[in-house]
Amino acid sequence: MTVDVLTGVELVVAGRDQVAADVVALRLCRADGGELPEWTPGAHIDLELGGGTVRQYSLCGDPADRSVLRIAVQREPGGRGGSRLVHERLTVGATVEVSGPRNTFPLVPARRYLFVAGGIGITPLAPMVAAADAVGADWRLVYGGRTRATMAFATTLREKYGERVSLHPQDETGLLDLAGLLGRPGTGLVYCCGPESLIAAVEAHCHDWPPGCLHVERFTARSDTGAPDTTIEVELALSGRTVTVPPGTPILRAVEEAGVQVLSSCREGTCGTCETPVLAGVPEHRDSLLTAQERAAGDTMMICVSRARTPRLVLEL
Repeated sequence: MTVDVLTGVELVVAGRDQVAADVVALRLCRADGGELPEWTPGAHIDLELGGGTVRQYSLCGDPADRSVLRIAVQREPGGRGGSRLVHERLTVGATVEVSGPRNTFPLVPARRYLFVAGGIGITPLAPMVAAADAVGADWRLVYGGRTRATMAFATTLREKYGERVSLHPQDETGLLDLAGLLGRPGTGLVYCCGPESLIAAVEAHCHDWPPGCLHVERFTARSDTGAPDTTIEVELALSGRTVTVPPGTPILRAVEEAGVQVLSSCREGTCGTCETPVLAGVPEHRDSLLTAQERAAGDTMMICVSRARTPRLVLEL
């Protein structure tokens, strides 16, 4: 049976490989051998890891293979515990509830691409590289990491694509020369994924570039949280309720406490599950997903982290 999107479907860990130091790649399949949903490069899935712990992981396999979903997970000792659960519990034969795929980081058609990956940020970019190569686009991948041993898929990518893939282990070559790599805006697109320090540096370099040249995906929430919180009123247009959201309380939590259920997952503005239409008022965006144009339009927001610049918002909830 073919489905468009998984919603809490139990998949089996059919394979597990150590692809770098502290990085495991998992192959997830249906127990009945059925087909899995279609997906496109940049897509991710949600893993329900028990106890309400949900984490998002980018798909890094072949979209044409409908029998398996492949992810790679880096163990983060200082993280919130999701990666530890994956590494310790998801052995071959184990089952895990999966939802998705969803794509908030799609590959836009272009003649030329520069892909910039840092560490585990290679996962959404690897399928993009394959897609760009398949259509004959002019592309190159710049891939940095702490050491070669920590860089998942580095050897495979270099062997397959040769000089188009440039590897930069920090202990050998130092930090990426972003000014030299990015230069001035050209005719192509830049896609970047990796640690916050890398993304922030790339965004700073490309700040004055034309809209749409740079595309980024964050695995963690933005460090800039905007102005201090103030109390706001949020009208729920579909529910006929108005909730008061005090400083320090996410809009999502206030809405849930008012008895209105909203689909959500990451609760830190990185997955896009809680995206909500804005009917009136001006949001203060604190998510890691919306583009500059989408933020300026102000007609949608991630209510798990974002606030308001006006005393009142009207949401389509």
